[in-house]
Order: sequence, then structure tokens, then C-alpha cells
Amino acid sequence: MLKKIIECVPNFSEGRNREVVEAIVQPFRETEGVKLLDYSSDANHNRTVVTVVGEPQAVKLAILAAISVAIEKINLNEHHGEHPRMGAVDVVPFIPISNVSMEEAVELAKSVAAELWKSFSLPVYLYEKAAALPARENLATIRKGEFEGLVAKMQLPEWQPDFGKSCPHPTAGATVVGARQPLVAYNVNLGTSKLEVADKIAKVVRNIGGGLRFVKALGIDLQDRGIVQVSMNLTDYSKTSIYRAFEMVKMEARRYGVEVVGSEIVGLVPLKALVDSAEYYLGLENFSIDQVLETRLME
Repeated sequence: MLKKIIECVPNFSEGRNREVVEAIVQPFRETEGVKLLDYSSDANHNRTVVTVVGEPQAVKLAILAAISVAIEKINLNEHHGEHPRMGAVDVVPFIPISNVSMEEAVELAKSVAAELWKSFSLPVYLYEKAAALPARENLATIRKGEFEGLVAKMQLPEWQPDFGKSCPHPTAGATVVGARQPLVAYNVNLGTSKLEVADKIAKVVRNIGGGLRFVKALGIDLQDRGIVQVSMNLTDYSKTSIYRAFEMVKMEARRYGVEVVGSEIVGLVPLKALVDSAEYYLGLENFSIDQVLETRLME
């Protein structure tokens, strides 16, 4: 019987205290049937993104153990960072990888959500493919108002949580859990300290502003570097590629006399997403991913 493999990319609202980050990540190292692929922390965002894969039930055990640590060690009343957040464990997406259907990923998300309320009194909203309502498919919509606005928001009839009562956890807020396709977290850095420039570019580039169909974007202030950033999620890299997002940010930056000074990928990225960009910038003709040495070796 072929092994079922699912990916989970939880985002934790801590990116500065290394000791706390390591304690959160430890369950992913210790749980049998789970492989920790990557974790990266950003002090400006004050956020850590973890990528793990494994058998569904093993991943469930590991994520619940990590969340237990995060709830114990993160107090959002004392948390400040550039990235929007509403929970100590801000978002927990499950991504089907091998022999797992999207329906199974949705059921796993619901199972984890139910356990978060039962074990930790942590209210949960479901998003993307697991969303019970169309208005909750978009993570940014659920997170609007952030932790500070949760008490008032959760009193609204339309913002009752999918699991739990209508009041946030006093220090951990609320968590968003769901199932989705793989995405690429891609940031473009601008040679200016003016946050309004990054904000304006983000509004033009993102789908909700009439920009690229599968792009979510916001402006971020990288204070320690004295520059700003257009932070993006490419929710379907096969239809909105990395190079297309990069070129649009670069084009819009020229309107303000600003240069792009670099870019970064947060966490892991599918090989195909990079091959598409290499093919574009190198002007490759009749190129196939099968020509990548590692692709053939993995066969």
C-alpha cells in the first residue's frame, strides 16, 4: 500500500526569540513519521514559518504538540511585528502531496481544529478549501482587524468561529486552519524606506486590487535594513509565476523612481516554479523539467 504524505506549513507569531522557536519546532523533530523540511524566522515580521511532511496522523500529533508549546510561550498582548496576525499560531494549512486527496486534507484540518478547541480552548476559523462559508475562504479577510480587534469582531454574528466560543484565547487569540494547494511565499525588496511606496505597489499587484489573479500582497517595513518590501503569496504558481510577480513589482516601482534591490523565497518552493523562471529569463527554447539532472535522478 502506497504511503500517504501530507504537508503542513504552520506560521507561528514568534521570530525573534530563538529559544522559543526551537522549543516550538522540537516536536516536529521528535515525532515518528514526520520530517521537518525547513523553518525560517524573520525578526521584522516577528514570525516563523515551518514546513513539515509526513503521514497524516503523525503530522496531526506533531502539530498539536507544537501548538501546545506556542500557546504556552507566546503572548500576543506583548507581540509586535510587521506581519498581520490574529493568533500565536496564526495559520495552519494542510497540503496534499502524495496519495492524499484534497477532501482528506480538509477532514484532517477539521479534526485538528476540533482538537485545538477541545484541548486548548483556542477558537478556530476554517479557510481555503476547508471553509464552511465563501466569505471565509480568504485568509486576509478572516485576519482583518488582527489580534487587537478580535474581541469586537467575534461578537458579530457573521464572525462566530467554526470551532469554539465567541471570545479569543486571552494570550493566543484565534487560529486559522485549512487545506490548500501549494503556494510560494515570495518577497521583493525595494531600495527605499518609504512604506507608502510598498503599500501602493502591493495594492496594484494583488488580485483584490485588480492585479495578478493568484497574488496576495502587502507592504512591509524592514526597519533593521532601512528598506521596505512587497510581501506576496502566490497561491497558484502554475498560473501566476514568480517571474511575472517580480516583473510587475519592478515595473510599478519605476513609477516612484525606486529600484528593486533583491527578493527572497520564504520556506520551500516547488522545483517547477523555479524552472519556469529560469526558462523565462534565459529565453530557453523547448526546455522541459525532465532536463533537470535532479529530476531524472529522483525517478
